[in-house]
Amino acid sequence: MSTTALNWTVEGPVTPADRWIRATFLFDLHDYITAARELEALAADEPATAAVRLLLARAYYHSAQLGRAEQTLRDLLADAPSDGYAHLLLGRTLQRGSRHDEATPHLRLAAAMGVAPA
Repeated sequence: MSTTALNWTVEGPVTPADRWIRATFLFDLHDYITAARELEALAADEPATAAVRLLLARAYYHSAQLGRAEQTLRDLLADAPSDGYAHLLLGRTLQRGSRHDEATPHLRLAAAMGVAPA
């Protein structure tokens, strides 16, 4: 069964929590593109929610949308420069795009913050 064919019916208005559950479900199914679409809408409505933006960046990374992942992570780090995982993911994103010199400071910051690569 295709995840895009799943019928999501919710009685009453769809809340941000409903959209978060759907997005995390899609992400867990490795349907990163559909998860990213759901998370884009949720991030537009909830721009201050770091968890939404971080999962959006992860969905972009896993679906090889590296430019979008980089921009989302840079925006997130502008608001929360002490987020070690965001530094790690930005470093990995830059590495994946063969930008190793740019990745190094973010990977070092992540390591200094105690975030070890998996």
